[in-house]
Amino acid sequence: MKNALVIVTLSSLLTACAGLAPQTGVAPGSDSRASVDMPTGTAAIKQGKNSDRGSVEPVEDALPAAELTDDLLFRLLSAEIAFQRGDWQNAYVTELSAAQQTRDPRLARRAAEIALSAKQAGEAMSAVRLWRELAPTSAEATQYYLGFVLLSDNLEEARSILAQRLAEARPAMRPIMILQTQRLLANAKSKDAAFSLLESLVAPYSSLAESHIALALNAFLKNDAVRANSEARAALAIKPDSEMAILTLAQVTPDPAEGARILTSYLATYPKATEVRTAFARSLVEQKKYDLARTEFEKLLAQQPGNLTSLYALGMLGIQTNHLPEAEQYLTRYLKALAAAPDEDRDPNQALLVLAQIAEDRNDTEAALNWLAQVDSGEGVLNAQIKRAQIVAKRGNLAEGQKILREISADSEREQTQVTLAEAQILRDANQAAQAFKVLGDALKRYPDNTDLLYDYAMVAEKANNLDVMEKALRRVMELAPTNQNAYNALGYSFAERNIRLPEAYALVEKALTIAPDDPFIMDSLGWVQFRLGKLKESEDLLRRAYAARPDPEIAVHLGEVLWVKGQKDDAQKLWRDANTRDPKNDTLKSTLARLRVSL
Repeated sequence: MKNALVIVTLSSLLTACAGLAPQTGVAPGSDSRASVDMPTGTAAIKQGKNSDRGSVEPVEDALPAAELTDDLLFRLLSAEIAFQRGDWQNAYVTELSAAQQTRDPRLARRAAEIALSAKQAGEAMSAVRLWRELAPTSAEATQYYLGFVLLSDNLEEARSILAQRLAEARPAMRPIMILQTQRLLANAKSKDAAFSLLESLVAPYSSLAESHIALALNAFLKNDAVRANSEARAALAIKPDSEMAILTLAQVTPDPAEGARILTSYLATYPKATEVRTAFARSLVEQKKYDLARTEFEKLLAQQPGNLTSLYALGMLGIQTNHLPEAEQYLTRYLKALAAAPDEDRDPNQALLVLAQIAEDRNDTEAALNWLAQVDSGEGVLNAQIKRAQIVAKRGNLAEGQKILREISADSEREQTQVTLAEAQILRDANQAAQAFKVLGDALKRYPDNTDLLYDYAMVAEKANNLDVMEKALRRVMELAPTNQNAYNALGYSFAERNIRLPEAYALVEKALTIAPDDPFIMDSLGWVQFRLGKLKESEDLLRRAYAARPDPEIAVHLGEVLWVKGQKDDAQKLWRDANTRDPKNDTLKSTLARLRVSL
């Protein structure tokens, strides 16, 4: 039922929901429930009054005047120590018992948190029930309670609360409450029961477009496309300019092309609808219609010149479509705009790394290093250090590049693997394959089943014509990761390159293509195997498909040789000249031209 329209911008239309009620309700699969900033046992008693909890509404109920006796203090401290040591049961029982004794809702709240952190739904529900009993007007307690009720699919228990919240909401806030109710019910296990409950809850408010939007979304969740479509259209009939309604209609439309047409038609009438245009642009990216997506983001940027989303998207689209000067311009503007108005939800590191790569590709290593020096936090730091080492080594200082890599503080296996692979690569680039082989071999002693290390180890062995080692390593990758298309492709291609074991080569690469049917490099490998088997027509067809998808010099070399053998020598030479323009140092091109005694 899901289509290619990825509607990800509805959140800005629902921003007001954040202040309506605490967003800490229990949701299936969410561990964030256990990280709510609840006061620990003794702190709950000592506060004496409700503190301002930021995004959580203060509890409105009067608190009991509980005396913090020596015995109670000891019990609560013991509970916290037990919890810190991993004994959640004793901590939970103590906090819950103290809550029952003192009638303090904050201790019930703490008991709920302990149970949640231990993923004990039954105990958490008991604590939440007590919490709500002790603080009946607490919106936070109600939110937790509703979350548990919906998670257990006891929907009727939630009916009266949800109906009361909608009835008591101010008219201006009721549309938002309806949408929040829809989001809560979307988590229910029984989508049919949730839809029936929602339908009855919003029936008194059928004049609101949001009622029909909510019904459309829940109908979509239960795979009722007809009802979803009719409800979305009903919302538009009430509010024709509603961006949320048109986005909902596009989302619930099964045919991606029809969904795109719906958005296009709406934008023709409401050209300044930024949410819809952003969603449309992103859907075009999902469909890999990059040029059309770029046009839409340019329109958005014209409407909002400093829009960070548009600047970043245009930069990345420039990379995707190989418009590198344009990408550099947009990403530079993005970083300047972000520096002028910092946004903690946006990380500049990816843009910095991309700009460094653009600079490196045009051989401006100083600019690349300057961009990398600005990466100062998060995972981007590791990537920046690795890239810095690669650039330094590329400039001729291999020892300094290795020194940079060895000074990186890599704690996890994943990080250590990244560093090892980078060192092996700079050694290979410096024609020190034996040293690269040793570096990878040493790493495999620590992590013998690491598929990334095994794959690179195999590739270095292949270059040294050590086929037994290569095959053993790649076969091990296949055992550990049966869907790793690169292992099948690499082994099959290596056989084809040497014109050996061709039926086996064909089977290996064909399996790789089954796993990744749109990969142009695997298409290239299969086309090359077919060439070795003498199937020139099949080879040409597949290589042309691969080259159309990715005009890479390696693919051009293979396609050119097929055409050369077929007698289409002018076409072959044109492909090779294009490949030479893109990559004049390409070894495959050089060896092919030398073998065929061709000069361009």
